[in-house]
Amino acid sequence: MFQQGLSGLNAAAKSLDVIGNNIANASTVGFKGSQAQFADLYANSLNGVSGNNAGIGVSVSRLAQQFTQGNIETSNNPLDISINGGGFFRTTTPSGGVQYSRNGQFQLDKTGTIINAQGNALTGYPVTTDGVVLQGAPGPIAIDTADLVPVATTKANFELNLDSRSKVPTKIPFDAQDPLTYNKQTVLDVYDSLGNPHVLSTYYVKTDANTWDVYVGSDGMEKAAAEVAAVVATDAGVIAARAAYQAAVVTGDPLQIGPAASAYADTAGAAMQAVLDAIPGVTAAQSAALAALYGAGNPASVGAIVGTNPDAINLALSKAISAPPTKVSTLVFDQKGSLSATAMALVDPLNTLPFSLNLPIFPNTGSVAPLTMDMNFVGTTQYGTATSEKASSQDGYSSGHLERFSAGADGVILGQYSNGKSRPLGQIVLVNFANVDGLTPLGNNAWAESSVSGTPQVGTPGAGSVGQLRSSSVETSNVDLTAELVNMITAQRVYQANSQTIKTQDQVLQTLVNLR
Repeated sequence: MFQQGLSGLNAAAKSLDVIGNNIANASTVGFKGSQAQFADLYANSLNGVSGNNAGIGVSVSRLAQQFTQGNIETSNNPLDISINGGGFFRTTTPSGGVQYSRNGQFQLDKTGTIINAQGNALTGYPVTTDGVVLQGAPGPIAIDTADLVPVATTKANFELNLDSRSKVPTKIPFDAQDPLTYNKQTVLDVYDSLGNPHVLSTYYVKTDANTWDVYVGSDGMEKAAAEVAAVVATDAGVIAARAAYQAAVVTGDPLQIGPAASAYADTAGAAMQAVLDAIPGVTAAQSAALAALYGAGNPASVGAIVGTNPDAINLALSKAISAPPTKVSTLVFDQKGSLSATAMALVDPLNTLPFSLNLPIFPNTGSVAPLTMDMNFVGTTQYGTATSEKASSQDGYSSGHLERFSAGADGVILGQYSNGKSRPLGQIVLVNFANVDGLTPLGNNAWAESSVSGTPQVGTPGAGSVGQLRSSSVETSNVDLTAELVNMITAQRVYQANSQTIKTQDQVLQTLVNLR
């Protein structure tokens, strides 16, 4: 008699429990609201059918979680990651268990592993040292904070247009210091094996219709000259010899000036020679040129270094040890403005792309020298428009330390380094199930696989049935607070109505008891 009312009270109470839990988690990131679902109850008769009875009440058939998409809100943390679409983050507990979550609020532990608030590690695919993603069994993702290893330049490409209307320079021979002897100069930073930058200068000289000579030089020679001059300028012996020479000049006595000048030249020349010879890669011709310029008894040396002006020393030294750019190739174009491999093969010596280049490195601080690279001109043209550089590129770079990282829509965590380069640090995987309603809730915004959910289907974000990721954002709870408040009012009224049926049954029984 009271069964219907009691079952209704229990059902309404359970509904209020679910609504209360939803409201309590309205601000929980990644939370999925639940719904109490009910079924009516009928008692079977002896022949196995329910008959025509009025039923015995209601039961809670299941508590169904609503795996609908929550709103996505931005944040300032790059390790806040939201899922836009289906799927779950796959995490592993410290004991090795596997859990699934929609809460993408992560952080780094002391080892660089990405973890959530419960200490569970986010899993995904690792990468090689070259940044290649290895799609095998997913494991905990650890951010490698090691510096990016420098890479020496091995390939360089120059893409430009050389004006077909350009005239052959009237001033010859080619001289890098004289712009009247060439038509165009371009510069490109290249890197040695230690990541040190060097400036590769390329000069283009038109020699005939559709024909251009290419010269290449390095600023390393000039740098070496300046460094040698700076060392010599602070050498104690050179300073003393200069002072003695200046004192002799003050006397005006030629018998004193001559020997003092000669001693000054010899001292400065010897100091320069010692510094120059310590630079790896200096050629014998350069060394001999310096010795001839500052040799004993050379009258020219006195005029070259007279006085206390360091610029005079720098100029003389630069001329002595600076190797001029050398011709490395000849570019030949066809009548349509494109490079002609056939015509270039007829040039003596043979010209084929790419050109092999050995670039001297000065000063050498321990890197591999010379810098060997392939020099190409893919995309270079000769049209009747102004000479202009389109795009020049090379494959080397210096070392760099990790400055920041973020996850892309495909789950690839891209690290950005201080040298301007970037490389993948790992890839987050997402997991989906044939029946997400069958997952077992564990609390802490986590679920576990069950026999009802089916086996986990692992995939990369954006592929198959899983959604894409968005860094610096979170997925809020999918609870509609307004709807829950309305549902709470309804559940309250249902509870009150069921209590009234019990009260009415009680009054009926009381009437029967009072019959005489």
